[in-house]
Amino acid sequence: MPNACLIDTTRCMGCRGCQVACKQAHGLKSDRTRFFAKGMIGYQNPLRFSPANYNYVSFQELEDARGGPQWVFAKHQCMHCQVLYCAAACPMQVYHRKESGEVLYEADNCVGCGACVDVCPFRVPAIDYWDTAVPQVRKCDFCYARRQERGGKPACVQACPAGAMEFGRREELIAEARRRIAAKPEKYLPHIYGEEEAGGTAWLYLAAVPFDKLGLPTSFERVEQIRKNMLGRHARPPAALSQTALPTLVGRRQA
Repeated sequence: MPNACLIDTTRCMGCRGCQVACKQAHGLKSDRTRFFAKGMIGYQNPLRFSPANYNYVSFQELEDARGGPQWVFAKHQCMHCQVLYCAAACPMQVYHRKESGEVLYEADNCVGCGACVDVCPFRVPAIDYWDTAVPQVRKCDFCYARRQERGGKPACVQACPAGAMEFGRREELIAEARRRIAAKPEKYLPHIYGEEEAGGTAWLYLAAVPFDKLGLPTSFERVEQIRKNMLGRHARPPAALSQTALPTLVGRRQA
């Protein structure tokens, strides 16, 4: 039975403790904090995924029923989809999914082409071109190695002071989410995001506002179409890599 994590966004207070825990658990470098100007994203930091940020908390300022400000927060990371968009596009087949639900990445054959970046509906993979000898994808691995060694929960779940995340078996978490919705229908939208989206994901969300307001996609391309599109563009590399760079990187891998 695959693992999963249930995020109750109504409990998230935007503290970013999950971001800090992830950096510590994976030895990621720190960022320079900055406030983004009015008209941009405001307090959200970082703005998106990067080789040094496997997760981030989005800050969204909405209006409540009375027209006043309402802040909503949501943690974002690799969703560990059951249908692998990244693997469907990857020419080197560096992605695979464990029976326990984690989508892992093997760096040995990766050429940093960026195909996975192009097709991921959540825009998750970040490619490190500068701090490694060869390009490598950086993303959440559900703390797989850490849990294999120590057991327990992913670092972000363990660190959350608000109890906004719960780690366990996917079927059990879906049942728990349904219980919460049934117990407090006035609090939650009657939908579990990730139960069906992208073919089903290992990260499940409950929310009081529409999920697109949390920065989550609500429409998804079929994987069969992705494969067809990639076959149609086999003569050129994806957008993240120039055609002149590809032979260089392959040569570096073989050297």
